[in-house]
Amino acid sequence: MVWLKFLLCLVVILFAGTKLARYGDAIAEKTGLSRAWIGLVLLAVITSMPELVTGVSAAALVKQPDLALGTFLGSCIFNLAIIAVLDIVYRPGPLLSSVTTSHLLPAGLGILLISLAAGSILAGEGFSGLALGWVGIPSIIISLLYLLAIRQMFYYYKRHHQPQPVETASPQYEGLDNKTVYLGFTLAALAIIGAGIWLAFIGNEIATTYSWSDSFVGSLFLAFTTSMPELVVSIAAVRLGAIDMAVAAILGANMLNIAKIFIVDLFYRQGPILSSVESDHLITAVVAMVMTLLVIVGIRLRQKQKTFKFISWYAVALIGLSLLGFYALFSLGTASG
Repeated sequence: MVWLKFLLCLVVILFAGTKLARYGDAIAEKTGLSRAWIGLVLLAVITSMPELVTGVSAAALVKQPDLALGTFLGSCIFNLAIIAVLDIVYRPGPLLSSVTTSHLLPAGLGILLISLAAGSILAGEGFSGLALGWVGIPSIIISLLYLLAIRQMFYYYKRHHQPQPVETASPQYEGLDNKTVYLGFTLAALAIIGAGIWLAFIGNEIATTYSWSDSFVGSLFLAFTTSMPELVVSIAAVRLGAIDMAVAAILGANMLNIAKIFIVDLFYRQGPILSSVESDHLITAVVAMVMTLLVIVGIRLRQKQKTFKFISWYAVALIGLSLLGFYALFSLGTASG
């Protein structure tokens, strides 16, 4: 029965995710906002809601901070692996060679946020234990940096984005009035959030039947299930030709995943969350940072052809790193299970 519920959730996410990408692309066209900004903020917030609900539930209800942090960091790895999938789906050439270099900014900021979280765990109680009340100072710093970064990127996109002239707008959206677009986007977003949240609880139900460590369960199974909205929406965006929106949604979701540590910290009353988790999370954090560096390199190199006909070298490396990271985490998890 649980697998039937799992399948039903995936079907809803597949349908709603396709609609969300289409209406998001229409909003970008009609408002003059860049596709990258729509992906970085709107799509990232919507598709990452399951991670937030799962993280808060894990910390506040079942008192398992490792499940919460594992979900966030593991989701970052899965999201970056999605870029490899998108590279395969995108036939004209290497995916990262076709996007704008503006994605270098959120990618770099993502590395900064992850490194702050990892550094807090590595430093131990001496740093991550610093708190205002029960909320850790490091998680507060991370959230403030995220808000500052989003503000700066808004002005950056505003300065560098050239709105598409109305007369050259894609006829695909000429027949859609604003009311239809915004209503459709809202309904698709609610369906994604609802199904994604349900999927997160189903994932937790499945994952708890195995005797693995909380950091592994959170980083692998829960992270996989909560990353399904990002996967579906990103593939749909690429099929629409909105590759900048797809990549921005992934990088934006990763930044938001780390910023959510502050929200979970608010609900976890036992103390600063980064001082309450296992050091196993450092593996996931390092893998996520290296994978993000690969994305940066892929954008900077601007290769004209894929390395292996249907897939680029960085896509192979992203898949390999994600598998290596989860295998290392699995080995530690089963050893401590």
